[in-house]
Amino acid sequence: MAGRAVVLLSGGLDSATTLAVAQEEGYECFALSFDYGQRHARELESAKQVAASLGAVKHLTLRLDLRAIGGSALTDEIDVPKGRSHETMGAGIPVTYVPARNTIFLSHALAWAEVLGSQDIFIGVNSLDYSGYPDCRPEFTEAFERLANLATKAGVEGTSRFRVHTPLIALSKAQIIARAYELGVNLSLTWSCYEPEPDGRACGLCDSCLLRKRGFAEARIADPVPSAR
Repeated sequence: MAGRAVVLLSGGLDSATTLAVAQEEGYECFALSFDYGQRHARELESAKQVAASLGAVKHLTLRLDLRAIGGSALTDEIDVPKGRSHETMGAGIPVTYVPARNTIFLSHALAWAEVLGSQDIFIGVNSLDYSGYPDCRPEFTEAFERLANLATKAGVEGTSRFRVHTPLIALSKAQIIARAYELGVNLSLTWSCYEPEPDGRACGLCDSCLLRKRGFAEARIADPVPSAR
């Protein structure tokens, strides 16, 4: 075994694949999800199912009220963009950006890792199909790794050297999907949609749905999750 690792698990394609990668690399995986008041809380059920399917040692869901802060279409009364072109999605930071979300999530993962005696944190960020989010870039995760070793007892005392793993950072969505299939991830358990339909299906038009659609099409694999459009 490579030791213990904390893996951020949203319930989406990328985080599910990241958990599978960490498992394949021999880590004893502790999955961490967040109920932060997100509009698409449906993803939490997926995270639970993915963690069980892939054999995480433990799956912890923390509750944070980011709706109290707002500022995002996912946590506030702001419309979720629909039907945007791929070019438009890649230009600027969209209203679905949740202020400092990955910084908040990684901070909690770091705290749990220190308690577990783990040096390794996995996050499924991606710098290609990432909807323009600033906290999905390699510069961000590299900076957080440096912070982790300055801001913890384990790091300062030299008992741990924290590492932030980003195994999907340079992959397209199609490559991530192909990798997931190679690793045997049950993608029917995953969830991507920001604003599910009343009948429970994915909307098919939000940025996350469109990126997912494009990824499956380019990978030439059928998406097992039903979509309204």
